Amino acid sequence: MTATSAQADRFVHDRLPPADQLATMRYERPELQLPDRLNLVQELLDRAPAKGWGERPLLRSPPATLTYAQVRERVDRICRVLTEDLGMAPGNRVLLRGGNSIGLALAWLAVVKAGGIAVATMPLLRAREIGDIIDKAQPTLALCDAGLLDELELARVDRPVLRAVIPFNTPNASGSLAVRAAQKEGDFAPCPTAADDIALLAFTSGTTGKPKAAIHTHRDVLAACEAWPRHVLKARPDDIVVGSPPLAFTFGLGGLLLFPMWAGASAYFPEGPYTPESLVRTIHEVGATICYTAPTFYRAAAPFARELGIASLRVSVSAGEGLPDATRQLWKQASGLEMLDGIGATEMFHIFISSAGDEIRRGAIGKAVPGYTAKVVDDDGNEVPHGTIGKLAVIGPTGCKYLEDARQASYVKDGWNYPGDAFVQDADGYFCFQARADDMIITAGYNVGGPEVEDALLKHPAVAECGVVGKPDEERGMIVKAFCVLKPGHVGNAAMVKTLQDHVKASIAPFKYPREIEFVTGLPRTETGKLQRFKLRQA
Repeated sequence: MTATSAQADRFVHDRLPPADQLATMRYERPELQLPDRLNLVQELLDRAPAKGWGERPLLRSPPATLTYAQVRERVDRICRVLTEDLGMAPGNRVLLRGGNSIGLALAWLAVVKAGGIAVATMPLLRAREIGDIIDKAQPTLALCDAGLLDELELARVDRPVLRAVIPFNTPNASGSLAVRAAQKEGDFAPCPTAADDIALLAFTSGTTGKPKAAIHTHRDVLAACEAWPRHVLKARPDDIVVGSPPLAFTFGLGGLLLFPMWAGASAYFPEGPYTPESLVRTIHEVGATICYTAPTFYRAAAPFARELGIASLRVSVSAGEGLPDATRQLWKQASGLEMLDGIGATEMFHIFISSAGDEIRRGAIGKAVPGYTAKVVDDDGNEVPHGTIGKLAVIGPTGCKYLEDARQASYVKDGWNYPGDAFVQDADGYFCFQARADDMIITAGYNVGGPEVEDALLKHPAVAECGVVGKPDEERGMIVKAFCVLKPGHVGNAAMVKTLQDHVKASIAPFKYPREIEFVTGLPRTETGKLQRFKLRQA
């Protein structure tokens, strides 16, 4: 029996997809049998002392380290500010804006514990993009890093729904969240949310165009904690987690906050954005044991790992975009670690295909995470034979729920989620990424995956990074075109074009070679590091 909702503000509930467009949810495994009334922050934070974690560190940064008990007290004080001073009601959306920090983590936890819906935004968004999110989510309140207020204030003009903007990290400023919270008692009863009440709206990263708002409930998030972290990552209470993904991205929210809390571990937040060098140095300085970042970042960090070493690190997690084998091997040579790869989706909250340890197989992402089922299908949804390229379809304890978006019907079909990826599955159940479905290049009747060509190019010592797309062609339908960034000391001329083409022909099937190569100084990427191939196609 489903528990009665505690969220009086029904804005998001009333804009869920129609029932016939919802993904089928499966909770067969014992750990996924969650109660119908639960609050995910109560489960992850308030119950920590009973597990013996109350005095263990949870949030770390250069100025301070907070234990689970201290985090709970601060979260409770913020909850009182939200509900007593700012009038936040259960179901209200609260826009959160800031870089990864203890302040942002506390604010996020407080909003959800008090029954609100967290709407975290990427720090680099400009006023127009923030305005689009406000128009979509209709937040009544914003908690913002003081250094990021300008763009938010610009976006707020002519949007009266956003009635208050409160800076959260200015301890000496009158009216700031820190000053208000310091005046409150540190004991707050969590909102008695139903498991299917909404915890967050996660906006997609925009690799394929206009971002969408993915809805996740308290049950969704806790189910995700009981899937990949339990069965693949296997974090421990003594782990210290670092990484570059923003908390506004579900890869970062899970990896750098919620999954450490599930395991009794701690997360470290630097005082500014990471560079590849500073990430490696931070691993040394804080004794980090788990790291999350995107393949591009690992590739850039590999020389520093080789030079400085990463003695404490035991797990390096790659997700967010396809992991080229060239990058996997480069990191392994530099660090001695086999990359733990995974594919997930904002719509599914986190990783649903992955393998670790002895289960890792070169060239494959891994197998379906326990709790999920995945298959490769044709355009009609029929499973294709092993070794055949098709579309990935996934079903499990999390699923796509867009906020009032016609694209829901394309993502969910017959209860299955279609993340938009082209895959091959082998006879042992391993899934091998080929390309985003809309990035598959069909040239003269051949299917060519852009990432495979990128991987071949990246193995040439002159190539720093690259992106491969299909370019319309009258004779072949499409040709393979590469955009390459060369390493210092190499010249992008006709001789280099031929050198790289010959290199690809010698590495993979010759018909896959890039018939055009354009040398560029940089590639378009999202704030989370994903390559925006749609911009390359437009170019």
